[in-house]
Parts: sequence; structure tokens; C-alpha cells
Amino acid sequence: MSAPATPSSSHPPTTVRLPALDALRAIGSVAVVAHHVGFHTGVSLNSQWGTWLARMDVGVAIFFVLSGFLLFRPWASSAAAGRPRPGVRRYFWRRALRILPAYWLTVSVCLIVLPQNRPASAGDWLRHLTFTQIYQPDQLRAGLGQTWSLATEVVFYLVLPLVAVLAVGRTWRPVRTLVIAAGGTLMTAGWLILMGFGVIDTAVHTMWLPSYAAWFCGGMVLAVAHVALQTGTGPAALRVLDDLAAAPVACWSAAAGLLAIATTPIAGPLDLAEPTAAEFAVKLTLYLAVGILIMIPVAFGERKTRVHQAFGSASARWLGLVSYGLFLWHPLVIEMIYLVGDRPLFTGDLLETFALTMAGGLAFAAASYYGIERPIQSLGDRRRSRPTTPRAGDRATAVNSPH
Repeated sequence: MSAPATPSSSHPPTTVRLPALDALRAIGSVAVVAHHVGFHTGVSLNSQWGTWLARMDVGVAIFFVLSGFLLFRPWASSAAAGRPRPGVRRYFWRRALRILPAYWLTVSVCLIVLPQNRPASAGDWLRHLTFTQIYQPDQLRAGLGQTWSLATEVVFYLVLPLVAVLAVGRTWRPVRTLVIAAGGTLMTAGWLILMGFGVIDTAVHTMWLPSYAAWFCGGMVLAVAHVALQTGTGPAALRVLDDLAAAPVACWSAAAGLLAIATTPIAGPLDLAEPTAAEFAVKLTLYLAVGILIMIPVAFGERKTRVHQAFGSASARWLGLVSYGLFLWHPLVIEMIYLVGDRPLFTGDLLETFALTMAGGLAFAAASYYGIERPIQSLGDRRRSRPTTPRAGDRATAVNSPH
């Protein structure tokens, strides 16, 4: 067992906000929009370069890696600084305020407005309002297909405090925490083995948390490395992440190369056909590497580079702020475009449909953020505020939300 590490006082605080990460949420959301538009227009299935659109669901990997990084980092930074752990009730309260109001509104509108969903049964309402729509086959309703990933992420939110306590322990030992966090990938490996033997079904269980535990763990490993580098408590080998961050073009070129491999049949079918366990494993691995390579130049290294300035610009940060709404509302916009235009599925101009979807999605997203998300979060913060100074660990949970 490694000896407890002592933080260096010469390093900056580990809870400092990383504004450049806001843009990663926007990138993930836009990628998901492109994926869905490519499918609806049929371009993903009927053109050679459309295979790239089919693999834009890599945006989900970006979301999950980012969530693992941002939500695990407060536990790691609190341990490294010798502060109390983040308050669990406070953590759950903030997660609920961030996720539920806009999500519940989206579910309500889609189930009421879209004719494909009428009449929505009590089961439809119950499953979607409680994030349980992924635990039975064919339960995702029109305009809500993207919510499978949110249902998976919510399970990660629920188990994270326990995982964080077990991984971090009582004293800061970054190497031990790195090993434990990385060990979560064994859950995904075991899940894939069960798929390979036919014990579990690829039609349903590919949406459950164990399939994507490796993605979240990838973000958690990066979080531990980030804290260790900032506090000077980690092994020298971790400095390779700062070195990689200094070469963003190389990182992103490597990510593009891996994504190119994912566009081939080795990563499974491009349509809704079920992949084999081996194909699914290849896709998960490639997407994990892509998500990590995209994130490293933004999260690590010097914070005054052109990359950080571009990703931390006002426009990029605004897109990050409303990205959750874009993720939630854009499928409804696509459905409305096809209903109003009386378009058959797998038809329509790609660029026109993408532009309309982005415009409508951002309009809904802005209304959602300024009308619902921000007011409710502010109201919740005021109600939870206390006359005494909050614990440092609680303040840390507010630094950069993944949504």
C-alpha cells in the first residue's frame, strides 16, 4: 500500500473552476444532434461518408468521461487537501435540481404533444419520469430516445458517493485511488463476457450502467491524475498528461484516427441492428479512447493556451450552459420538422435538417435554461444556504457540472 501523499502548498487549488470544460458539453451535444439528424435523413445509412455521422454517438462517451471527471474530482481534491468529504445530501440535492426539472418538462411535452406517443399509458409516464425506461425492451417513446443515456448516467450519480468513499479512502494515496478507479473497467469487461456467452441480451443490456462503467471510470482516473498533478502528490509518470495536453493537434488527430476505425464494421452495425459482444467491446474501447484524447488538452496543461482561451470563450461557455437543453429538446425538434413537413423517415436534406434542428434546439435550450434550469437552481441554493460557511467539500461539488 502506498504511503499517504502530502499536498504541496506551491500548487494551485484543485477546486478551481475549469471553464474550458464547458465547451466539451457543447461538443458532445452537437455530436449527438448530428448523429440523430444523420439517421433521420438516411445519410448515415446511404452514403459512404455518412458512416462518420453514424458514429457521432461518440458524444455520449464525451458526456460520460466528463461526468466521471467532474463529479469524482471533488472527492479526490478534498482528500488531497485534507478537507471533509463533500456532503452527500448536498450532492444529491444539486444533481436533482440540475437534471430533473428540465427533464420532466421534456418528458411531459413529448408524451402529450407528439401524436406517435398518444395515448401515453401510465407505464410510459412512470418509466420515463423515473428513468426506468431502459430496463425493458422497446420502451423509449418518440422524442425521448436520447434519454437512455441520461437514465444510465443517473445510476452513476446514485452510486458515485459510495464508489468515491471506497476509492479515495481516509487518506490521500493517489496511486491506490488510481488503481481502484481504473478497476471499475472490470465491471464492463465482465458484462461483455456475459454478453458473449448469451447470459444477457444485447438488445437491452447495452443501455445499462455496467456497459459504460469503463467510460465513467476513465473520467475518474483523469480526475485523480489531475488532482495529483495540481497538488504535486502523484508519481512523475502522470506528467505525461500535461505533455500530451501541450500537443492538442496530436491528441485530436489520434482521436480522429480512432474514430475512423470505429466507422468500419469492426465496431458493429451502423443502423439499429444489434452488435455482437465483440463488436460492442471494440466500439466501447475506441469511444473511451476518443473521449479521453479529446478531453486531455482541455483539462490538463497550462490554462492560458490558445486551446483554453478558445474553449473558455464566452460563446463556447454559453453553448456549454445550454447544452443540456439542446440534448433534451433536439429530438422533439426533429420529430416536429418531419411532422410539419410531412416527410417520410430517411428523407430530407442533411444540412437543412441539421440547421433547423440546431436552431430550434438552441431556442428550446435557451428557454429551458433561463426559464427553468437557472431559476430553480438559484432558488434551491438560496433555500439550502446557511448562515455558517459551507464545508469546502460541498463547495467543491459545485465546480463545473457535467450537465
